[in-house]
Amino acid sequence: MAEKLAIRLINMKYYLLIIAAVCVVLSLAGCRQETNACAKTEFAHPTSPPEAKDEAPLLLDDEPLLLLEGEPQADQSDGPKADNSRCFVCHINYMQEDIAVIHARASIGCASCHGESDEHIADESWASGGNGTAPDIMYLPAKINPFCMDCHTRDKIDTEQHKPLFANMGKMVCTDCHGSHRLEVRKCKWK
Repeated sequence: MAEKLAIRLINMKYYLLIIAAVCVVLSLAGCRQETNACAKTEFAHPTSPPEAKDEAPLLLDDEPLLLLEGEPQADQSDGPKADNSRCFVCHINYMQEDIAVIHARASIGCASCHGESDEHIADESWASGGNGTAPDIMYLPAKINPFCMDCHTRDKIDTEQHKPLFANMGKMVCTDCHGSHRLEVRKCKWK
């Protein structure tokens, strides 16, 4: 009896060590930070300016990262904010992503660009290796700039920092430099 108890205690120690090791690995994997969003994107252009990501995370109460001349500044202290909580259940990485935060301050949520995506939100098949359901609206690279420029018209953004974009419209897209709004690793292929 004492021998069986000793064996169980030894096995328990190994289980605890394995659990501790898994926790350490997962916490380290979750803490990885990108240092250059432009270089990470699949559509990056060599002339894209790097973004500094060594700052503290952007919070909804912080000043906006990007405010262009002639564009209204969203009130930082009060007023409506977009509720992206349905999306953040799975896409928590976008809670502090530049584009999502800046647009949320202006009451423009994920659904404003990607549709309500109820079927996408309800489909958890990707977690078990399934293909998942795509959001209602997704953008191929050729469609990103025209969509962004529906709101951010060229006359408002034709500045020095955007000259590389306008010179390379076929090769660069807005999200090459603005935010990290592309999943680095996609685990499923849409149905």
